[in-house]
Amino acid sequence: MLPTPCHVIGDVHLGVASPESEQALLRLLRDVPSRARSVVIMGDLFDFWFAWESAMPRTGFRVLSALADLHDAGIPVLWIGGNHDCWGGDALQKETGAVYTLDPWRGRIGAWDAMLAHGDGLREVEDAPYRRLRAVLRHPWAIRAFGALHPTLATRIAMRSSKTSRKGRARDGGAGLLAVATAALTDVDGPQLVLHGHSHVPTLLRAGHGVYGNAGAWYLDRQYLVIDDEQVTRREWHPSGEHVVLDVAERPPQKATP
Repeated sequence: MLPTPCHVIGDVHLGVASPESEQALLRLLRDVPSRARSVVIMGDLFDFWFAWESAMPRTGFRVLSALADLHDAGIPVLWIGGNHDCWGGDALQKETGAVYTLDPWRGRIGAWDAMLAHGDGLREVEDAPYRRLRAVLRHPWAIRAFGALHPTLATRIAMRSSKTSRKGRARDGGAGLLAVATAALTDVDGPQLVLHGHSHVPTLLRAGHGVYGNAGAWYLDRQYLVIDDEQVTRREWHPSGEHVVLDVAERPPQKATP
């Protein structure tokens, strides 16, 4: 269980995000102890991350340090791995103390029954080719072969090949992931809250019998979600430190028990 208030951040893409965007994220994370009791990262914190046996990418070092500080302060961090930062869960957990998973996460966030997934590969038809490619890229043999490359060369290759999957918003405007979420929220045994990343489309609305949210892409919008026991809010961070509320979705009534 994650305690509330819970701050949810998605798709930061450190490495291609502007220095201003990274600095804004650092300010948000350093402000967390006074505003929240847990943090969720919805994947793609990095535009590329790989855990070599004896080397560590320099990108985002200060952000990783800020996450470690949150863990040391007793604030749990849940990290849902994305398609850009899926190669290094063990190293990321050891360095930051975050709980890292590539699988969809189902659990309690305060009073909410929640289901969280980055969103890559969830659309049944459109994402079928990507799921086949993902199986190859995440195969232990492929990971071992890539890890044998020099980190500088490997990073250059990865950054060049990642351009197409980070460009702007999803072509369908997030409709595909919304449909996936609505199906889960309509199921009799489904959750009350579904959160995705990946599409880069900030969203907060009622769907099915519950609420669907997407924090969007921090590097594009500097938006994030805040989960409280009775509502979820979509907010925008401003350089002044102001946190502007853009949308609010109330928690639906509890399901009746037989």
